[in-house]
Amino acid sequence: MEVFYYLVFGVLGLVVAALELSKNNKDRINTSSAFNSFKNNYLLVYSLMMAGDWLQGPYVYYLYSTYGFGKGDIGQLFIAGFGSSMLFGTIVGSLADKQGRKRACVTYCITYILSCITKHSPQYKVLMVGRVLGGIATSLLFSSFESWLVAEHNKRGFEQQWLSVTFSKAVFFGNGLVAIIAGLFGNLLVDTFSLGPVAPFDAAACFLAIGMAVILSSWTENYGDPSENKDLLTQFRGAAVAIASDEKIALLGAIQSLFEGSMYTFVFLWTPALSPNEEEIPHGFIFATFMLASMLGSSLASRLLSRSTPKVESYMQIVFLVSGAALLLPILMTLFIAPSKVKGGGISFSGCFQLLGFCIFEACVGLFWPSIMKMRSQYIPEEARSTIMNFFRIPLNIFVCVVLYNVNAFPITVMFGMCSIFLFVASLLQRRLMMIVDKPKTNDWTPLEERNTEEDPLNI
Repeated sequence: MEVFYYLVFGVLGLVVAALELSKNNKDRINTSSAFNSFKNNYLLVYSLMMAGDWLQGPYVYYLYSTYGFGKGDIGQLFIAGFGSSMLFGTIVGSLADKQGRKRACVTYCITYILSCITKHSPQYKVLMVGRVLGGIATSLLFSSFESWLVAEHNKRGFEQQWLSVTFSKAVFFGNGLVAIIAGLFGNLLVDTFSLGPVAPFDAAACFLAIGMAVILSSWTENYGDPSENKDLLTQFRGAAVAIASDEKIALLGAIQSLFEGSMYTFVFLWTPALSPNEEEIPHGFIFATFMLASMLGSSLASRLLSRSTPKVESYMQIVFLVSGAALLLPILMTLFIAPSKVKGGGISFSGCFQLLGFCIFEACVGLFWPSIMKMRSQYIPEEARSTIMNFFRIPLNIFVCVVLYNVNAFPITVMFGMCSIFLFVASLLQRRLMMIVDKPKTNDWTPLEERNTEEDPLNI
């Protein structure tokens, strides 16, 4: 079955290369040299930040297990991380709008470096502190950098459409190519050089420090609403009002939570789905294959976002439907193919089909990120961007904590079925969002004028 893994990886690689090399003028957006310099600086920083994150991912569980902690203790550490992101991360991330997005990005670097340092200790309490710091850092990573980019892009007077170029490239490199390289580099440190499972965390800290130096030397500060008369509670209230009063923002938050909740659940489920009988599968190589599929999706997204049609609100309906169908495969395999009872060995026939389905799902993930970034830049108000984006992550973190706590309580097919339902619901909400966006707008002054006339009929 090793040939199968190489075949899938090779085909995906060829498709990605073909998509990138075959781009014509319709698939590219003409930009200025000033924008290209700005974009490349951001991509460098974002890639370094993501390298610091990706290097840690594959070795967190492994490191905890080498310290002698069992599945229950490790599960509590993971729950602490997501709980911290929900509670403390929301507060710290929201401060970016008032205290400055550049400052928040530097805080991310410092917080994550401290989290990496705690991995040297086998003490459970120290590791718990590290998970709390890591949760805060995660909230900053997925809100402050994007908020800084959008504000700085607009401040410099670049065209709005050019944002999609930066978004798609950030996902292509940061969430795709960098993830693959980070996985291979981590494997080199741990297995080839035998530096131990803590080595990737030290390497991550180095990349984060380099990125922080670039931010400090080349980024300017920007804010959401820097007015001193607004405290944190007022910011939260303002963000909540914005979500409640604008259906587009509320729908966007629900769509993001449903998709990302399914995505994070998939991260916990794909290994037992492909090896239900303890089959030997190359986890690192499969992870690299998934990231290549994600690059394929981001490459498709860059083509779609560079054109006026189809609109992002339109094609994302199909993306959610396809991703939901892809996660139904494990259920279909259980219904139509008798499960093997033989322990060990290589990946099964049904496992091969599931792997292909999971690659389709990862391609949808690659399409999702630049597309949701584009929609957030259009609909979320600038003055509360970081606060609202962190609000979006609250239901996501609650959901992931619940899933982690009950991961052994339900069969894996039930979990995949739940994810598919969430994705189908996301498609329906996306359709609703498209209908609202396409609805003809009426001038706000008309009803106001009518109201004034009704109040004072003599005022003509």
